[in-house]
Amino acid sequence: MAFFGNQFSDVVEWEEFRDDMIFWKWTNKEIKKGSRLIIRPGQDAIFLNNGKVEGIFEQEGEYDIVSEIVPFLSTLKGFRFGFNSGMRVEVLFVNTKEFTVKWGTKSPINIPAPQLPGGMPIRANGTFHFKVNDYVNLIDKVAGVKDSYLVEDVQLRITARLDQLLMKWITREGKDMFNLQSNSHEIGKGIQDDLNMEIMDDGMKVTGFQVMSFNYPKEIQDMINKNASHGMVGDVSKYQQMSVADAMGKSSGSNTASDMAGMMMGMNIAKEMMDDQKESSSASGQTGGHPAEGGEGQKGPNFCPNCGEKVSGAKFCPNCGQKLAE
Repeated sequence: MAFFGNQFSDVVEWEEFRDDMIFWKWTNKEIKKGSRLIIRPGQDAIFLNNGKVEGIFEQEGEYDIVSEIVPFLSTLKGFRFGFNSGMRVEVLFVNTKEFTVKWGTKSPINIPAPQLPGGMPIRANGTFHFKVNDYVNLIDKVAGVKDSYLVEDVQLRITARLDQLLMKWITREGKDMFNLQSNSHEIGKGIQDDLNMEIMDDGMKVTGFQVMSFNYPKEIQDMINKNASHGMVGDVSKYQQMSVADAMGKSSGSNTASDMAGMMMGMNIAKEMMDDQKESSSASGQTGGHPAEGGEGQKGPNFCPNCGEKVSGAKFCPNCGQKLAE
């Protein structure tokens, strides 16, 4: 009995489970009478005999192989355990979860762009998701020659195709080469469909593909940022204020430059406040009748036109002394 003791197994289970392992094959041992099968959450167990699927068990739990498993095996359901004899099969444990993998281009991809004769080099990164969905193809193409399979194996295969697919779908779906993120969903969907064709024969399916960001060369990114900031400017006066502020930031710390810029900004702001005040006064005159004649004279503005100080209708500015009203 001791001679046979090392050849038989009491428990059939996934002994080398890892979160990044797609499948693992229990093999090279015979199952003896009284053995148990353990299927943990997120696992399926496939019994194989000479490479042929005998049975697929998907419910988690602990099973007696003789009474609960053998009766459901295709050609082995009549197997009888004899003295010192066991059933030799392989059990393929499959991880049923959806895997999430990060990806990124190893080097810039040169995308054709009308504005740039030499093309535009960009990088991209994101995530993709996949899972096993066809056990027959998985066994036929992968598990038949491998005892285990890792997420890294799929990642390497997919990333090897990404440069070509990014080139294809950016050219097809990239409506604005300087804002590819606006079409990232369409680009990702096209890549996902192509990758599915790549790995479906191996029994797997890409369930999602996202492009998180496109990265341009620094010079082009600076230009994009500047154009975007100018696009947010609503009128010329605000554009002038932004230009002054930009000049202040680029100055070498000169107090004179900063003072001049500050004065210009102050003058512009004061002018805008005066224009607002005039519009307000004009609207008031139209709705409130004729100005009072005689009496204490015309009321002053709310802001000083010289220094911008809030004066709340005073006749003289308390800050610079400017006369505000007759």
